[in-house]
Amino acid sequence: MDGDTTHPWTVTASDLRGEMRRELARDADAVLVTVADVEGAAYRRPGAKMLVDGDGTPVGAVTAGCLEDAVTASSMEVLDADEPRLVTFDLLEDDDSWGLGLGCNGVLDVLLEPLDASWGEPLDELDAGRAVTVLTVVESTDSDVPVGARSYTAGSSQIRGVAERAAVPDSVVESAASAVSEIHGRDRTTTVDVETDRGSVAVLVDGLVPVSTLLLVGSQPDVHPVARAASNAGFEVVVHSPRGARGPEDFPHADRVETGHPSTVDASAEVPEHTYAVVMTHNLVDDRIAVETLLRETSVPYVGLMGPRDRFERLREDSDVVAGTDPGRIATPVGLDLGGGAPTEIALSIVSEALAVSNGREGTRLRDEEGSIHARVEPEQ
Repeated sequence: MDGDTTHPWTVTASDLRGEMRRELARDADAVLVTVADVEGAAYRRPGAKMLVDGDGTPVGAVTAGCLEDAVTASSMEVLDADEPRLVTFDLLEDDDSWGLGLGCNGVLDVLLEPLDASWGEPLDELDAGRAVTVLTVVESTDSDVPVGARSYTAGSSQIRGVAERAAVPDSVVESAASAVSEIHGRDRTTTVDVETDRGSVAVLVDGLVPVSTLLLVGSQPDVHPVARAASNAGFEVVVHSPRGARGPEDFPHADRVETGHPSTVDASAEVPEHTYAVVMTHNLVDDRIAVETLLRETSVPYVGLMGPRDRFERLREDSDVVAGTDPGRIATPVGLDLGGGAPTEIALSIVSEALAVSNGREGTRLRDEEGSIHARVEPEQ
């Protein structure tokens, strides 16, 4: 890779996609690893990805450590053969030496594929803020449908082929259409089994969404721990600094720093449907203007506001825009109830709430939840 010393388990989706871009630009040898299916318990769910370069260096992780060596070894074999392969790791009858002791008590189907230009167009769509669903043939007994055949959609009804790979045949795409419809725009992955005239085909339907943005409106010191926690959680971090010149050097954990009046904050929400805003100017006038602008001029689904309830009540009394907005769109006091009062604890509370909202969750304790921890998509047959 490029010498980055980031630990594989701290790599975010944004980091991984950036590394894919760099490897493609260098035309370097690398293997993209995608969890295709899971039976039983596993650290990560279908769709989880990691990258292994030609030297066997991993970027990202797909298990809690129980399979990384085996996945890396299989990746080297895939590079040598220069063709994709679906590998099954069965840990259900493991003797603790491989996975049970680490919580990997399941069967994992993992797609390993040489990274090539077929990922260029989907990455372009994601960078442009559009959700993508990628269809990849992972198993086939039909000689006309090779493993690795790939097509994708970016939201239109059109399913497109990609460079470097055979396209998924129209008949197979049609059979997978309901799964594509269910998954598109969601961070979900499933496998669809299709019977053709000449055999059977398994298609990985992989839903990918743009990286979520946490838009922080403010310029006070408490922006720093929030930006850092958000960056670590995988958000693209944008700081909109009102009434005071600020630059990237002032907020080192931000991906972008923009300066402008609170009334111009809407321009900082470039992909509003994937943007979650936190207003923390500590100035009631600036807060009101920023919140009104976000609510009126954008479709951001979440506007968090720093401050106590009585302060928000004053703001709502002074603003018809705020008073007339669905209360579910506004979070104030912002954050989850973690009980801490230190700046880093407050930051964790804020980012945790934004992360829960972005994942369609309430942020409740897992021990109080029933069923699977991770949302699942039942495979079609």
